[in-house]
Amino acid sequence: MKLLILGGTAYLGPEIVACAKARGWEITLFNRGKTKADLFPELERIKGDRDPKKDDGLANLEKAIKSGRTWDGVIDTSGYRPQDVRASAELLKPAARHYVFISTISVYSSMAVPNADESAEVGALEKPEEAKLSNETYGPLKAACEKAAAAVYGDRCSVLRPGLIVGPGDPTDRWTYWPVRIAHGGRVLVPGPKEPRKALTTFVDVRDCAEFSVRCMADGHGGTFNVTGPAGPLTFDEMLAGCKAVVSDPVEFVPVGEEFLMQNGVAPWMGLPLWLPEDPQFAGAGTISRAKAVAAGCTFRPLADTARDTLAWWKSKHPGAYDWGTGKRPQPGLSLEKEAAILKAWESQQAAPAAPATNPEPKK
Repeated sequence: MKLLILGGTAYLGPEIVACAKARGWEITLFNRGKTKADLFPELERIKGDRDPKKDDGLANLEKAIKSGRTWDGVIDTSGYRPQDVRASAELLKPAARHYVFISTISVYSSMAVPNADESAEVGALEKPEEAKLSNETYGPLKAACEKAAAAVYGDRCSVLRPGLIVGPGDPTDRWTYWPVRIAHGGRVLVPGPKEPRKALTTFVDVRDCAEFSVRCMADGHGGTFNVTGPAGPLTFDEMLAGCKAVVSDPVEFVPVGEEFLMQNGVAPWMGLPLWLPEDPQFAGAGTISRAKAVAAGCTFRPLADTARDTLAWWKSKHPGAYDWGTGKRPQPGLSLEKEAAILKAWESQQAAPAAPATNPEPKK
């Protein structure tokens, strides 16, 4: 089979390439040639920009199509604006049988409803084509991109909504924080309370997401799919235990109250990655249904494999000392210094004697 990848060199893209190569497919990349341009010198490249108005735009891709180039399918890993996705889809419609668009579960307008499936309401912008990409517009813009791709390709379009994509090569270092910090050993601050947390968490290994992307193209699965694992329910505490199971150094988890964390400047999700307070507005965050994707052949590898491989990748990138929080850009998670300071303050508060109860004046 012949595959065209729009993007292909950033995080998910290389894993899609690996999956397609393992199947013996012929692969073409369309991108700007700016991100990891030295990757895959053996593959055909068509240089251009998703924005038809920038640089060469889609001109070189259009030339290839006019010369008779065709593909069995397209996997779009780099669509963030609906006008760009529409332009690519319309150009490729006569030249490619199937279109796979990589979206996100961030399209959903609410995370309050447990076990939500692909029919749940998505966010919307009044004028999406005029919106600038930001944390607030990311989800609604992706939803608009989904509609643009589906409007052109119809039932020959697969929309994949991954959860947090994790694993080797993660440029965000979000989930990576946990296996790396736990491998460093010692006393590890984790969100409380002391009793086991019942809130569920969800994420998908980048390699599993890539494999399902390729499977959708190969098998012609049309429609929308939530692509987020693991295969069964996983609590936050179980995730921590799974990471601990792949390291050998002694580790002690120290639960710190959620309110105390926020009072001390630890923000949910990025302050401690994947942590969301036990609040009704997040009741469905870890329970999004992946039944439709599983029925279509999506599989999720064991947590231990993801943790072990992520840790090995991190160590190859940062040999020697644990250096979380260093570098030019802000990192998610806590530096060792901030972690130690919060633990000290928390334990001092827990050890402080309770204020004596005051008896009210007796009524006369």
